[in-house]
Amino acid sequence: MRVYTGRTGLFLAVFMFFAVPVFAAAPGNEGCMKCHGQTEIKGPAGMKVFIDPAKFAATTHSIVGCTSCHDRVSAGHPGDGYVPPRAACGDCHNPVYKEYAASLHASKAGCNGCHNPHEVRLPMFVSGDDINRKCARCHDTRKTIQSHSTWLPQADLHIDSMPCITCHTGSKDYVIIMSIESRLPGSSGDFKITTYDELTTLAKSEDVSRIIDRNNDKQISLAELREFNHQLRGKNMRLWGMMVPETVTHSYQILENRWDCSFCHASGPNAAQKSFIAFPDKNGGYTRLAVEKGAILDILYGTPDFYMLGTTRSTPLNIIGALIVAGGLAFPVIHGFFRFLTRKNREENHHEA
Repeated sequence: MRVYTGRTGLFLAVFMFFAVPVFAAAPGNEGCMKCHGQTEIKGPAGMKVFIDPAKFAATTHSIVGCTSCHDRVSAGHPGDGYVPPRAACGDCHNPVYKEYAASLHASKAGCNGCHNPHEVRLPMFVSGDDINRKCARCHDTRKTIQSHSTWLPQADLHIDSMPCITCHTGSKDYVIIMSIESRLPGSSGDFKITTYDELTTLAKSEDVSRIIDRNNDKQISLAELREFNHQLRGKNMRLWGMMVPETVTHSYQILENRWDCSFCHASGPNAAQKSFIAFPDKNGGYTRLAVEKGAILDILYGTPDFYMLGTTRSTPLNIIGALIVAGGLAFPVIHGFFRFLTRKNREENHHEA
């Protein structure tokens, strides 16, 4: 196992964090994929050892190369029957490994329980829906909704609008990640994330972001959101947003403040200023494009299918509303007070009459 330290380690860490899937894979990967890229390949005792070349090429692990984790492959492999060892995740990801080891989740699943090292992606290339599907491998979604319904109103809607890690880790700096969804055939309200192939057919281009990013400037404006909703909603499509941590942690836990509705719903408009649209790519991941600041708050034209109660608060409107309520309450009080002051005059007038 190669351990990178000092300046080399720092450079590699920075490179891996900012590298995107279009960068070239490490030399030597092609030799491994000649065998492991064949779907029919089997290991000892029929063990599955197939690796999808396209999905692996889209990972940051492909950049450091196969032999960084499998550095003891013998010269006679695979004919000698020797199964080469593999690196432990903590060898390279020690801070994350320690953080996860201290969490409530560590005794239930190892790193590979959630992350396939040959398909793993940085958070920016993963959708919130994908994250929840990983959680659902162990936590049945129906049971999760049922257990959360005992205290959480509209639990099914909350789970559709947030990945589990939003509430069950110490992650922070939340952003809204929107996905293009299509209505399921024959359904009145069920949607699914539109696939890359479906969007290429619609866009008539391999660059599926052009469906919304008309001027191809790699940024989504409010005007482009309006045009998308105007033209494509008739095709049973929508933009659906999820509140996703911008800074992801592995500190799985139950946090007391997440039981408080005000954690999300009293944060005001500053909580939803930053948003992205996630476009699927042909390798099963996603590419995010930034959306115009504050566009998520335009529920009439921007994202009419996504609305988080409490995010559209306005201080001037709050003041005006408070004055209206105070005025409404003050009227009967003032009216009653003046009737009390003039009660003698009204009694005298009554007797004279």
